[in-house]
Amino acid sequence: MSALWIAHVTVTDDEAYGKYAAIATEAIAAHGGVFLARGGRHISLEGTDRPRNVVARFPSVEAAEACYRSELYQEALSHAKGASERDLMIVEELE
Repeated sequence: MSALWIAHVTVTDDEAYGKYAAIATEAIAAHGGVFLARGGRHISLEGTDRPRNVVARFPSVEAAEACYRSELYQEALSHAKGASERDLMIVEELE
């Protein structure tokens, strides 16, 4: 079953986070990920509001996790650490 990669982000360093986003885009695509939402308008109804919200669909939970653990994504993540506050989860979609 397909899976959603859901990230809620507050960017604290635009330049460093831009480097993250460029490399992460490559890593996500390399693992079959397709962006469904990336930033843009949102309405927060409960919980912590973060101004940047990203949703990507992957072919499976395993593909999404493999992306996260990949060398390329870890390189991207090195730019995000210290440049953002993030929550990231993988959620399996319903059939």
